Amino acid sequence: MRYLLFVFTLFLSAIQPANAVINLESRTLVELEWADLIPQQQKERALQLASQVVDHSGDLTQQAKLGDVRKDLNGAEVKIPGFVIPLEGDQNTITEFLLVPFYGACIHVPPPPPNQIIHVKFEEGAPTKDLWDIVYITGTLRAETLFTADIDVESGYTIDGASLELYDKAQS
Repeated sequence: MRYLLFVFTLFLSAIQPANAVINLESRTLVELEWADLIPQQQKERALQLASQVVDHSGDLTQQAKLGDVRKDLNGAEVKIPGFVIPLEGDQNTITEFLLVPFYGACIHVPPPPPNQIIHVKFEEGAPTKDLWDIVYITGTLRAETLFTADIDVESGYTIDGASLELYDKAQS
């Protein structure tokens, strides 16, 4: 658990000044990092909470709340890397899933805050092959809170998926 918190802290601190400025009129694809989803005024608090050890005996819902979503990202065409937590589909394709910043989020540890979870829908279905790998999701981002009752997780963003591709370290 401490390892995950350490990785999350390093991740946030490495890209802390990132908050991308989005020009929605240009409709250009914006490549986001997870720290870009946290409002600038709340990044310091996110770093503080990420460095704390999680108390599994307390109210995990309150522990997970790090802040709000960035409404200015609403409607942006984005590309973001992450890990897939399948929600709907079959053995060949998934049509609905959560995209999260680190492996095992929402399953083995308390979930990340809502602004670090993206609910993704793929009408035509995305392949289930390589789900354990990091993937890029491209699509239209919406600042929209959804609650997934099956796994008791709240997401702060949604994407109608346009494409899914394997993460290539050479591209980053």
